Amino acid sequence: MRIAVTRLAGKEKDDAVRCARFGHECYPVSPLRVEIREDLIAQFVAAVEADEYDCIFFTSALPAQIIAPRLIRWPRIVAIGPTTARTLEHFGIAAETLPFFYSREFVPYLGTWIRGKRIGIPRADVPNPVLIGGIRQAGGLPAEVRIYSLIPTGRELDLAGAGAVLFTSAMSFSTAAWQRDTPILKVAIGESTAAVMKDEGVLPDVTGDGSLEGALRALNEFLAARDIPAGG
Repeated sequence: MRIAVTRLAGKEKDDAVRCARFGHECYPVSPLRVEIREDLIAQFVAAVEADEYDCIFFTSALPAQIIAPRLIRWPRIVAIGPTTARTLEHFGIAAETLPFFYSREFVPYLGTWIRGKRIGIPRADVPNPVLIGGIRQAGGLPAEVRIYSLIPTGRELDLAGAGAVLFTSAMSFSTAAWQRDTPILKVAIGESTAAVMKDEGVLPDVTGDGSLEGALRALNEFLAARDIPAGG
């Protein structure tokens, strides 16, 4: 099946290869673009150099790609998933990886260690009150630095010939320009994205575990249950 995957322009990386493993052809569509904040990046890196953080939490691969090559020293590092961890490892930074693909798992993962610890979080200019509130409630000290903004492109998604569209984040869905009644399978990468889709009146046909592979696996299970070939 041909699948449109929401990605920032140029950030699709190995999506095509990963999709092919599940019998699909994937291509990127970009409802958002990135605007980098160099001043805040410099401030964050300086804070790391000054040992202001006991831990850094990378919530996606993009901030890891931006920050990692600028670091010469670092504290404890936690990545949200294996793709983010691999990005950090590419720059020589070993990272712990959460067991699940959701930022809400960060506090339970650290447990009582988080009390009194300063947590640096370089991320997009998108609120995450569950993460920040969870850290504070557990006794941690969150330092969220919004090193880039995500801006809607306003361009309609190219869904011509696609059998499915896979939304990789809640924001990529809510800001996307497309005909929501298009006869196409609608896939949410995980529960958070699915919840926003439902809130906006779009019921996802498939919901993954928060990872691309998990969403593709769930899609294949959906297709198999209906005797639809993956390539169909």
